Amino acid sequence: MIRTGTPKDITAVQEIAHISWNDTYQDIIPVNIQQSFLDKSYSVPMMEMRLKKTILLLAEHEGEPIGFANFTKLDDDGDAELIALYLKPEYQRNGYGKKLLDSGLAYLLDGSNLFVYVECENKKGRSFYEANGFEFVEEFEELFEGHPLQTAKYVYNLKAPAL
Repeated sequence: MIRTGTPKDITAVQEIAHISWNDTYQDIIPVNIQQSFLDKSYSVPMMEMRLKKTILLLAEHEGEPIGFANFTKLDDDGDAELIALYLKPEYQRNGYGKKLLDSGLAYLLDGSNLFVYVECENKKGRSFYEANGFEFVEEFEELFEGHPLQTAKYVYNLKAPAL
């Protein structure tokens, strides 16, 4: 089941973010850099702001939160960003990611483009987005918490017919 996140979900979202980040980025981003990012991005005040200003959706399995997706709302140009889509490793490749994505897209029906940024070595993430209709735009280097990373930018045309 997919549902809208509430303040009661903050702890579950923090847990899912930590588990999935450690699983995905263990050989890509140093642990201390991951921890610094997660501490800032998923702090209680930041989570409260996300709940107020963005679209936060939770995936549940048998009543337990197992994943989440976080989308910005549409801007004046009709664009939005998929900020995060994370699942606990044991629930990946079971359709929950697609359900989270589709549920988020339902909030963006009047939009033009949905952007997502993925670390280039995150092969699982890149494969997921490519399989779900995102088009590769460009790769660029950025400093992430002071650590150089190669990032891939993807776009999903919100006006195109769904796959």
